[in-house]
Amino acid sequence: MRQDDTPANGPELFGDRWDQLETYAQMLWDHGEERGLIGPRELPRLWSRHILNSTAINDFIPERAVTIDIGSGGGLPGIVLATTRPDTHVHLVESMERRVAWLTEVVDTLGLSNLTIHRARIQDLHGEFQASAVTARAVAALKKLVPMALPVLKSGGVLVALKGERAELEIDDARSALRKNKVETVDLHIVDVAGTDEPTRVVVARKK
Repeated sequence: MRQDDTPANGPELFGDRWDQLETYAQMLWDHGEERGLIGPRELPRLWSRHILNSTAINDFIPERAVTIDIGSGGGLPGIVLATTRPDTHVHLVESMERRVAWLTEVVDTLGLSNLTIHRARIQDLHGEFQASAVTARAVAALKKLVPMALPVLKSGGVLVALKGERAELEIDDARSALRKNKVETVDLHIVDVAGTDEPTRVVVARKK
């Protein structure tokens, strides 16, 4: 029996997007562990730690943004962003074939038309995109993430990264990479998301 932390007020929070999110959560619950997308200890907090947590980036993504999600894995935060921000077009970038197969199943099941899947490394797409935003969650430390992400951002575009308790230290460690990659500003935001266990840390780096 599924026993996770599904928010009771989900329909109020997400309106007509709730059914899609619930379907996605059910797919993760049913298949995420066996397909290596989420650990068994994470299933009871599927919503608070993963799905709701992913929505913390929404307010930092520009309207109607072309957005690239690096290392999309099980679809966090890319699937959640495409579902809850239908004004955006999200490009999921994932190099592993089995994860691409999973993402394709999810997109087809949810009927998401504002989403494109690329089986590639982000480095393979350098020079092909001038995106408004790049998102990442549990991909790499900021000093490694910045040179991966900035080449696909247009001037004024933002890297929006979900980070953990070491976020401030990661920013300090990334100072050299931030300068080399023409980052104009970098800010750490502490976001309270309803239904989550603790505040979510979001790093936003804007390209010159």
